[in-house]
Amino acid sequence: MADTVPDWLSSAHARRLSPAPTRPVPGSVADALARGPVGERTYEAHPTARHDGTVVWWLVDDTDHRLAREALRTERERTAFLTEASNLLLSSLNVERCMDVTAQMAAEHLADAALVIAPSRGRELPLVTCLRGERPSTSRVSAAPEEVPGLGEALQGFPPVPSRWIDPGAAPDWLIPEGFGPVRSIVITPLPGHGVPAGALVLLRRAESPAFTEDEEVFARLFAARAGAAMSAARLYAEQAAITETLMRELLPPSLHQVSGVEYAGGYRPSLDHERIGGDFYDVHPAAVRGDPSLVVLGDVCGKGLEAAVMTGKIRNTLQALLPMAEDHQRMLTLLNTSLLNTHNARFATMVLASAAREGNAVKLRLTSAGHPAPLILRADGRVDEAPTQGTLVGALPHVTAATVLMTLAPGETCVLYTDGITEARGGPLGDAMFGEARLRRVLSECGGMPAEAVVERVQMLASQWVGTGHHDDMAVVVISAPRTNHLSAVNGHTRGRFTA
Repeated sequence: MADTVPDWLSSAHARRLSPAPTRPVPGSVADALARGPVGERTYEAHPTARHDGTVVWWLVDDTDHRLAREALRTERERTAFLTEASNLLLSSLNVERCMDVTAQMAAEHLADAALVIAPSRGRELPLVTCLRGERPSTSRVSAAPEEVPGLGEALQGFPPVPSRWIDPGAAPDWLIPEGFGPVRSIVITPLPGHGVPAGALVLLRRAESPAFTEDEEVFARLFAARAGAAMSAARLYAEQAAITETLMRELLPPSLHQVSGVEYAGGYRPSLDHERIGGDFYDVHPAAVRGDPSLVVLGDVCGKGLEAAVMTGKIRNTLQALLPMAEDHQRMLTLLNTSLLNTHNARFATMVLASAAREGNAVKLRLTSAGHPAPLILRADGRVDEAPTQGTLVGALPHVTAATVLMTLAPGETCVLYTDGITEARGGPLGDAMFGEARLRRVLSECGGMPAEAVVERVQMLASQWVGTGHHDDMAVVVISAPRTNHLSAVNGHTRGRFTA
């Protein structure tokens, strides 16, 4: 028997005839069949016991089933690998992190070493190299992609060159990791991106490893497609984040300070805590000539979020262009109204303009409201007055009319401009009561003599406490103050001078 049949069948037959203590349990899988190769085919051997004690083995060709099982196992392993790769790659929107993950996963599962090459920046190629079992390393090399067959095409997004066309011995030194040794086979495939190639993936196998098969090259391209999509998304996110940050800086309210002897302070809270901009805005435009009034603008655009913020940017830019006529509030509002009507924009805005100039120890104000809550004046004795100005909103009607009033701030007195997001904020003990103008007046009456920044912080803090975690509109407040002055005279025979803040 041993000289006639393959070893696996001879061994199975010996076990079948062995004494009972070492024989397989009757009816078990081990008792039922054996499996092994015969030449290039594989067979299942099923035993049948005869009455005379002999055994007949029936051989069934199992080659196709075996190949199907192996293919299914391989496909499951590859599917699991691609799923893991997608999860790791899509968990980060950082380009460098995506390149590291791509190189490390490719080295662990597809080759002995992997290189991820990003599109060139100037004369250098950004490169991430990873050997199997090691950490990826980042570098930059001054090299021409055309030195490697298929690399230049891959970086441009063209279909890959078959590995059998690439001579491993002609690979440049910068392409082979240090200590890697002779190269048996190379695969170069593009990393497809969103419209623009994300780079190229290079796979290397050592001399003692088998060369890449055509099936492995196809699978490498499937992996590269996922990696390229993740890298492209990360690069697109980084570009959009940079653009957003640049635009955001232009839309954010400015930080205010003292200008020409007048104190200014401002505060803004968007309707959503995760946003930084919205429909409320304010600006202080210092006078071009020292001693002339500075222009303060506080406004509220209909709506919330980014779309409203874009509208505020248009209004602020238009007002910036109209600064030469800042002495005439009505004319500025009329020209702004015309500009907004010509943009075919459905949004409108309310605003208040204030021209402030230091005259001696006092601050002279010209206040104009265009559909906006009238400014409040906090007197030195704690009294709160309302500036008698009113007008129509901007950007909705063919004509805008507004009344301009003149006010004076004595030393230590304050003018408060605010948006209705503060007075209409709902909250309180029952959660649905408005903060209201009366409560705002009471808050301001307690702020007599406070610096401008302290008044802003006080109003913002109490309005935020009133709202709590509830929904609210954008909130903005600007404070204009006449600094307090101290008159010092002779004390105990010593003459003191006069100090003006």
